[in-house]
Amino acid sequence: VDHGKTSLLDKIRNTNIAAGEAGGITQSTRAFRVPVHLGDENKAICFLDTPGHQAFSEMRARGANMTDIVVLVVSAADGVMPQTIESINHAKAAKVPVVVALNKIDLPSVTDAQVQKIFARLAEHEISPAEWGGSTEVVRTSAITGQGMQELLETLDYQAQLLELKADFEGPAQGTVIEAKVEEGRGAVANLLVQEGRLKVGDVIVCGRAYGRIRDIIDDRGNRIKEALPSTPVLVSGLSELPDAGDKFFIAKDLREAQSAAELRLQQERERELATPKVTLDSMFAQMKQGDLKELLIVLKADVQGSVDVIRNSVEQISTDEVKVRVLHAAVGGISESDVTLAAASGAVILGFNVIPSGKARGLAEGKKVEIRSYQVIYDIVDDMRSAAEGLLAPELRQDVLGHAEVRAVFKVTRVGAIAGCYVTDGTIERNALIRVTRNGIVIENDRVLEQLKRFKDDAK
Repeated sequence: VDHGKTSLLDKIRNTNIAAGEAGGITQSTRAFRVPVHLGDENKAICFLDTPGHQAFSEMRARGANMTDIVVLVVSAADGVMPQTIESINHAKAAKVPVVVALNKIDLPSVTDAQVQKIFARLAEHEISPAEWGGSTEVVRTSAITGQGMQELLETLDYQAQLLELKADFEGPAQGTVIEAKVEEGRGAVANLLVQEGRLKVGDVIVCGRAYGRIRDIIDDRGNRIKEALPSTPVLVSGLSELPDAGDKFFIAKDLREAQSAAELRLQQERERELATPKVTLDSMFAQMKQGDLKELLIVLKADVQGSVDVIRNSVEQISTDEVKVRVLHAAVGGISESDVTLAAASGAVILGFNVIPSGKARGLAEGKKVEIRSYQVIYDIVDDMRSAAEGLLAPELRQDVLGHAEVRAVFKVTRVGAIAGCYVTDGTIERNALIRVTRNGIVIENDRVLEQLKRFKDDAK
């Protein structure tokens, strides 16, 4: 959905990035620093332009905390979309304050009644506009005319003052890795956000399990600089390998100390991965009984909005004085990688009703030890929640998946009906096996027996 986020930042930065993007949608994380003159003071605001909430949650899952304020860009023409709600839920889960930029306000089709409708939709998701007596600032903006730009910057500055955001401008640098890549002629290059101290050329740096002596520093406008101050995004080279997004970096005395620190971090990361238990309903309620957990977080996906509403209300009613059941995010559609990263970052369980996870989401959930529970009957979800609360959860029935196939064509044959021409993507497809048919992650046929299987005109087993 194009709400005009990158175009809005373009206007603030006075560059033209959006025109070079595929389909006008942000393809990778961009970070840049904007000098701002506010009152009698010269200040700077660092913007992170991400491809979406998934990158935001990935970093949070790794313990990164480099976002102080979220600017939620909402198109005044299109209103609150499913992706907007998902972004709101990710911001709320991270407990980061939100400022809304109501963009495209200059369009003739945008009326005051439409704006009030958007306010109502935001309020439904606990983003209560200040104009309605709430705590969330909403700034009307236009990336075309420049309307509201100064007001947006002043609002962000005011929020920063309320949060008492301060940094140490002296001493060794510390910060976070935004992203990393390999560049021809430069090797491993990391995009860093300096949050404390001064980062200088020649410093020996440790980024996660990577380390090295900084060969050069390039700012967000492509200029080579000798040092970088807090709230500055930079590209640095000279690393031994690629760090991960969200890794913390610091400055070491020499290469030997840096290597030891990087090896220790790698060892601690492996130990943490081995020690991290899988988040399941059983384990969560066991923690609740011991008093270690007071809130059960759920990510809910279902096939239709009616199911989402009914299940959400049903599971939230299970809350007691001791334990609160909270639906972190609820939406229509298949279980995606974004759902898994949100669950992993928040310690939540994913419940799916008549939907399935994509192959990538399933693999990601296994790697991040996130439980996905699938259901076809609403009462089973409520029963499982209650049983888990009482420590009586029945063993989960797991399906043994033989393989997957994609329908490439459908043929109509007289006296037979529709025949699906399929391409096997993985595993094997066997005659008389039970099959499930999904479209865009939503189950449309379930537990059907595969009665006939042919390869060209020959019967197959």
